[in-house]
Amino acid sequence: MAKLHLATFEKFLKDSKSGIRVSSDASSEMVEVMTELAEEISKESAELATHANRKTILRDDIKMAARRFRKH
Repeated sequence: MAKLHLATFEKFLKDSKSGIRVSSDASSEMVEVMTELAEEISKESAELATHANRKTILRDDIKMAARRFRKH
């Protein structure tokens, strides 16, 4: 499994609220949560491609799988 980069998520967290500090535990937890989310979207995307009798995951598969996790 590929590990997402901690620095990327530290930047997201810091940019989310100007002037607020972010603990290293918070950054690490963000990486874990986003990794789990990416894994779930990947699995569901693969299932959608398989269901459509394809061996290739398409952009639309990822979009459809990600909808499950978005709030509207």
